[in-house]
Amino acid sequence: MKNSRLIVFVSLVLAGILITQFNQIPNLDKQLVQAKADLKQAKLSQKKSKVIVSSPQSQQSTVSDSTNQVTNFVKTFSNQPTSTYPDSLKGLASQKVINELTQTFAPSSVTFSDKAHYDVTLVGLKNAWGSDLEYLVVAKSDAQSVAYKITYDADEKQVTNMSRLTLKGAFDNEK
Repeated sequence: MKNSRLIVFVSLVLAGILITQFNQIPNLDKQLVQAKADLKQAKLSQKKSKVIVSSPQSQQSTVSDSTNQVTNFVKTFSNQPTSTYPDSLKGLASQKVINELTQTFAPSSVTFSDKAHYDVTLVGLKNAWGSDLEYLVVAKSDAQSVAYKITYDADEKQVTNMSRLTLKGAFDNEK
């Protein structure tokens, strides 16, 4: 009788453990899928790093082309009327940036008139290793100077984000 009670007790404990293990299978499946996704991302990142390290000339060329594109973008949007942005900036910037410029930047915060001509006086690069390059760009006219923080996606070859920065006392000809 004692042995049968012991067998029933052990059987119940083992059944409980088995049920617990079966309940954990969906969680383990989710963890496996996440681990595979993380591994895939790590492999892609490693491959990209190998390409960058193995070809610094290629990255230097990419940075040079990107800098020229960003300079061209700033010259284009700062020296043209807002109404031409959708056509003139297509291919240089994402639709989000074009819309932002059309609706926010040009009409209210920066006066781009026909008489004012903006020259790009400074293009600074924050990080040259990666696909998202961050630039600080200063454009200057006779009346004012404006600074922008611009994110350029080297893979998509266009400006993906930008914001205007304040320049207080940075130039003598500020009004």
